[in-house]
Amino acid sequence: MFKNLRLRLGIVLWLVGMSGVAAISFTVIPQLLLSAPAEVPVGIAVAASLLQSGLLLAVAVWVGTTISNQLGLRSPVLEAVVSGTGALEAFKRQWPPALLVGLLVAALLVYLNKAAPPEIQALNTQFHIPLVAKVLYGGITEEILMRWGMMTLLIWLPWRFIQKRSGPPLTAFILFGILAAALMFAAGHLPAVVAMGGGLSAPVVAYVMLGNTVPGILFSVLYWRRGLEAAMLAHAAAHVVSAAVLQFAFNA
Repeated sequence: MFKNLRLRLGIVLWLVGMSGVAAISFTVIPQLLLSAPAEVPVGIAVAASLLQSGLLLAVAVWVGTTISNQLGLRSPVLEAVVSGTGALEAFKRQWPPALLVGLLVAALLVYLNKAAPPEIQALNTQFHIPLVAKVLYGGITEEILMRWGMMTLLIWLPWRFIQKRSGPPLTAFILFGILAAALMFAAGHLPAVVAMGGGLSAPVVAYVMLGNTVPGILFSVLYWRRGLEAAMLAHAAAHVVSAAVLQFAFNA
């Protein structure tokens, strides 16, 4: 019974994560092809993106679904959904801290938008990532990849090989997983800058790392303390609120 529930949870997580993969693939890949040195059919590029990202997502889902429960890390809402019990109660515990973190990260994103290096500002005028893609990919897919998959693995490794599975993971191992996953989350945005034609000058690297490490830490803490959906909600809310504030400021 337990294995069946974990399998169903993994399938649900992969499917919801693929919504973000599809959103990014169909909206961003065609823009990147406009500046590509060689002509690549849009359909082939999108299909390749879906396949590659789908496989990476499947690995992250498998890792988290297999070992998260051993560490006390959970996806309470979706676990309740697949088991048919208490999803609303689980969500009630998650949304207040998630909304608070979302607002804090939104404020940071608004500030960073104004303080971005000239290279980043130029890229923002050349490329447009729709809000729906930011919400679905950032709020769902990235959280599955970086929190459910990567952070869980980074905590499990020292717990398994240093702590020898003795009791719950030490706080030091959890903090290591939080910081390491946040740094990897931030570094993972650097190739996107290059793909869009930007350079990795010192100000650009510092901007990208700072602007993603701090939110990554906050989302990771939410995952640890309240569950995966809290991190998802905070990440999605940050994009929605910051986009609304910037749109209002632009039109004012």
